[in-house]
Amino acid sequence: MPIFEYKAIDGANKVKKGIIDADTPRDARLKLKKERLFVTDITESGGKRKAAIRIRGVTGVDAPNKQRNEQVAAVTRQMASLLQAGIPLAEALRMIIEQAPDKKIESAFRDIREKVTQGMPLGDAVLQHPGYFTDLYSNMVKAGESSGALDKVLVRLAGFLQAQTRLKNKVGAALIYPMVMAGVGVLVVAILMTMVVPKVTQLLKGRGEELPLPTHLLITVSDFLVAYWLLVMVGLIGLALAFQLFVNSDKGRLAFDRFKLNLPVFGDLMRKQAMARFSITLSTLLRSGVPALQALQVTKAVLDNRVLQDALMNVHDRVLEGADLATPMKQTGVFPPTVAYMVGVGEQAGNLEEMLERVSATYDEEVDLATQKLTSMLEPIIIVVLAAIVGGIVIAIVMPLLQLQQQRR
Repeated sequence: MPIFEYKAIDGANKVKKGIIDADTPRDARLKLKKERLFVTDITESGGKRKAAIRIRGVTGVDAPNKQRNEQVAAVTRQMASLLQAGIPLAEALRMIIEQAPDKKIESAFRDIREKVTQGMPLGDAVLQHPGYFTDLYSNMVKAGESSGALDKVLVRLAGFLQAQTRLKNKVGAALIYPMVMAGVGVLVVAILMTMVVPKVTQLLKGRGEELPLPTHLLITVSDFLVAYWLLVMVGLIGLALAFQLFVNSDKGRLAFDRFKLNLPVFGDLMRKQAMARFSITLSTLLRSGVPALQALQVTKAVLDNRVLQDALMNVHDRVLEGADLATPMKQTGVFPPTVAYMVGVGEQAGNLEEMLERVSATYDEEVDLATQKLTSMLEPIIIVVLAAIVGGIVIAIVMPLLQLQQQRR
């Protein structure tokens, strides 16, 4: 079904723009007339190909961000409720379009609905919009379609997306305060060194007396920052770009991810967060009917660490050769022994999905504890460092004033 872009005037004489799907421009005008809209301009957007290109241009091909994840989770739960009520998929998609939270996701679902009405499976249709839907989402939907339990899979998928968003937000929310403290501290020190210190040291220099070593160092650093602040900024930007190029390379990404896992406290937090995401993702996929090997491949994307991803692919290859899941996990040395042990118990007892959910719940709690530990360490460290820097600046300024006072006595 073609998609039309329109401009119209509503009952309050306000201009309204939007898109609508209809067989012809006349049908589109009639639909808008029922909504009490007077159409002033309407043009076809170019069909499904142009719509798909426009959506990709807006959303990109990156993984969905926080807001999109929340939107997709909400829409997925609505779609599951409609399907459970016995509403056909195409009609459910139409109702989702009418209640879409914004124009972008509305356009995406219009294109998905058009593809579904033309015979494309929903799992393949959502994959045409990678800005909103991941491979994990597509595979779970495909499994639900093939098993005839799409509504149940969508409920599970919505819960999974919301749980993943909460897990990501825990660490980010906990680090906001330390980051703000550090940013304000750097700003205060920069103002002191480039605006306050030069004026004070200029008065000290004018007396022509020998200055203490800390004051000499302070004046040297301050003069350098004032004279070469642009060079300093360019140097910092250059270092950031060089670091980004290094991390984007295969060897650089692997080295940096290994370095992050070996960091004290922070590395432990990252590993626990990865284990929580790994466990709940694999459990959700297996419960939805996705084959184990395919589930391992899809789970790789949520780990977001090259060391862990390589270890999981090694496990995948070993399972492909006929091994169980727990043994290669132990041999990688990357997965904690507790995780491998509980996976082994789950395999033997035939309740692997349940064991993985328990692992996820355990590590979810440990992420909370590790996050609190990290923030409780960062805050005093930042305070002490800033106090030392500001205190050093004050001491370097006060020392020559004390010397002058002693000489007058």
